[in-house]
Amino acid sequence: MSAERVVILGAGLAGSLLAIYLARRGFSVDVYEGRPDLRTTEIPAGRSINLALANRGIRALTEVGLYKSVRELLITMRGRMLHEAGRAEAFQPYGKNDDEVIYSVSRGGLNELLLNTAQHQYGVRFHFDQRVMAANMRSGEVRLRDSDGRQYVIDQQPLIAADGAGSIVRRQMSKLPGYHAREDYLPHAYKELSIAPTADGGHAIDANSLHIWPRGDYMLIALPNLDGSFTVTLFLARHGHPGFDTLSTPAELNQFFKAQFPDVLELIPDLEDQFFANPVGVMGTVYCAPWRVGGKFLLVGDAAHSIVPFHGQGMNCAFEDCYELDRCIESNQYAGPRGWERVFARFEANRKANTDAIAAMALENYVEMRDSVRDPRFHLKKKLAWELERRFPDTFVPRYSLVMFHHVPYAEAQRRGIIQQEILEQLLGPSSNLEDVDYDQAEKLIKQRLAPAAETTLS
Repeated sequence: MSAERVVILGAGLAGSLLAIYLARRGFSVDVYEGRPDLRTTEIPAGRSINLALANRGIRALTEVGLYKSVRELLITMRGRMLHEAGRAEAFQPYGKNDDEVIYSVSRGGLNELLLNTAQHQYGVRFHFDQRVMAANMRSGEVRLRDSDGRQYVIDQQPLIAADGAGSIVRRQMSKLPGYHAREDYLPHAYKELSIAPTADGGHAIDANSLHIWPRGDYMLIALPNLDGSFTVTLFLARHGHPGFDTLSTPAELNQFFKAQFPDVLELIPDLEDQFFANPVGVMGTVYCAPWRVGGKFLLVGDAAHSIVPFHGQGMNCAFEDCYELDRCIESNQYAGPRGWERVFARFEANRKANTDAIAAMALENYVEMRDSVRDPRFHLKKKLAWELERRFPDTFVPRYSLVMFHHVPYAEAQRRGIIQQEILEQLLGPSSNLEDVDYDQAEKLIKQRLAPAAETTLS
């Protein structure tokens, strides 16, 4: 008896990892990707944003035995290194101890590892340069175009769309009665730059930090690479002063960097060449529902819930999709005429509120990264949160830690985070000194407001 076939659209991070999960369960998997094979094609300049790998993504990789291999691609980031204008560098650890860290990883390197594992270890068949042109939600057919311009149809179900924020399947799905989709783009955009390694191949700035130059309405960040370089990203309004449309000449660019990022000018001597050669990228959030059509189509990853990159959770959330879909398959009888329909429905029910929550938290974190990190009261509340976590570890865990270092559902992390912020504000009042905090009152507030949620497993 031949293995049941599953088709995935998209060979990016989510599609490649999901192919491994499915093939591991014995399915025959075909993956169709609109771009060339990245293993034989250079990634375009300015489109290779580094990613932050955290516990949710690590769990998904560990489940299929890949984390040991992935570790060779990682650089530990222990916290944020702030480069405020006119001030010395200041380090802000991510967590309360040395175990609470995140990792910088190259998108291309990680994707290549997933592709190779899926193809060579699990026999997944990849079809590159195969662009989706249309999808018929009622018949289950998808029309594709190959690299020679020839069009053809595949009608294999189930079909899982991991084809990114611009998903053709999602846009076709949204035309059905009762379905909707929305793409909300930020007024800010990004441009990628690079800090070269030092002459001896080392890192020009601290290698174990995510560097941030916060400037209120805009910011610059830098993530370390294994070769000693840093991937630098400027986040700036698309229009206005300053904005990407007003940095149109070398003089305007240099004036802006001299005023706002003078130390970066020293680190990127070829700034003009990089800036004007690399494209401006847009950022947005995708909201849609439902994510499925019966047992024929399912959206996963960015195709279902693309988010802005400011909480370092886009990849982690997509990898968690793969982990959760695998659990839904394991706990459901997918065989039979409505088997996949049950799996898809359960998957969406488990994930939708959580992906909505991380989308909101990612937007909030942009304000934190570019502005709030400069506020002394922000740091005071962070110190108090860590102290409360030390005293009440089973009930008070800061929201950032819940998102990055635990597996608590995103929606629960968001709910607890709101309560915890209210507790912090109440305990601090107008004070700017932790010595004024009444920890007896803190214990009462935490028992009253967070104890009911303490049954949530912090694992």
